[in-house]
Amino acid sequence: MLKKLTSIMLLAGLFFTMACSNDDSDYVNAPNPQQESPVVFNLEQVPYPKLSDYNFFEGPQANHQPVYGVLPYSIINTLFSDYAKKQRFVWMPQHVQASYTTAGDVLEFPTGTVLIKTFFYDHVLPTDTRKLIETRLMIKKQNGWVFANYVWDNDQNDALLDLNGSFHNIEWQALNQTRTVNYRVPSEAECHTCHKSGEVSIPIGPKPRNLNMTYPYSEGTKNQLQKWQEMGYLDQTLPEDVPAIPNWKDESLPLTLRARAYLDINCAHCHSEEAHCAYRPVRFDFETSENLTNLGVCVEPDTDLGVGLTHIVTPGNPNRSVLHYRLNATDESVRMPLLGRTLVQDEGLLLIENWITSLENNCN
Repeated sequence: MLKKLTSIMLLAGLFFTMACSNDDSDYVNAPNPQQESPVVFNLEQVPYPKLSDYNFFEGPQANHQPVYGVLPYSIINTLFSDYAKKQRFVWMPQHVQASYTTAGDVLEFPTGTVLIKTFFYDHVLPTDTRKLIETRLMIKKQNGWVFANYVWDNDQNDALLDLNGSFHNIEWQALNQTRTVNYRVPSEAECHTCHKSGEVSIPIGPKPRNLNMTYPYSEGTKNQLQKWQEMGYLDQTLPEDVPAIPNWKDESLPLTLRARAYLDINCAHCHSEEAHCAYRPVRFDFETSENLTNLGVCVEPDTDLGVGLTHIVTPGNPNRSVLHYRLNATDESVRMPLLGRTLVQDEGLLLIENWITSLENNCN
């Protein structure tokens, strides 16, 4: 019998719940695990020149209808990427499985795994249509993960390999207003900057606590970790009770939990041990941020940005907090995160502002 997956959140005490499906990605059919995957994959030859060379999708490539073995998934909290929407898929070769280490560590994926993520905008002007911008692959080779970024052509027929990075002007309609962005497709080096752990690269999002949610598969809604086990993509090392990270958008949860969850997905990949900003005096991973000092509360900044910023987080005063200042900045010299965004995420900034305002610590 498949293990029953439950999620744990700390409020007044421990209670068990199941996270709901994230609306970041569209519904797509997940194939029935009864046949061999038609994906074309030679570990020695990838990355291929075109996305279509892998045969991940059947029919028009832009429709993203996965072939058997290409499993759609979502995550509870997603990295802000200038309001781009995302679709995620995972594929593994036959007879290999991912293993569980801890709820907060990325799954131990086997060699040959491909993580697929497409970035797109809806209601793109002037045609008011969906536009796919890029599809990023992370491919697990014998010596570790490699990146393969594919940029979609203007006709949306296919995407071509481009590891040099590029900019794309996008104008789209959202919530009755027109927005614009000079969207950045990252270079291979930029990808490594965000994904680095020591000298190697690792995925960011697919951690058990962030995957422990339901997804609307074609055969019905099901917990993702359970589905991964059914597909043979996840072995039996998964424990019976897997803690799920709080959804930072859930306004019924305490502000501090939501703030910790937001900073975890948007900032922890750089502000962790052996990561790009490990030298900074903060640690934003959800497991360590229960200690508010790790979030910068009453911690003096190691860089003087002026403008009265007395602490990384100054309780009760966002305007004197470096964290708020960097999240509200678009200047490349001070914004946080440095890569992956050029716009301010209004909703996330408001959450952090409200959380800082709610703090009553006395730093003296």
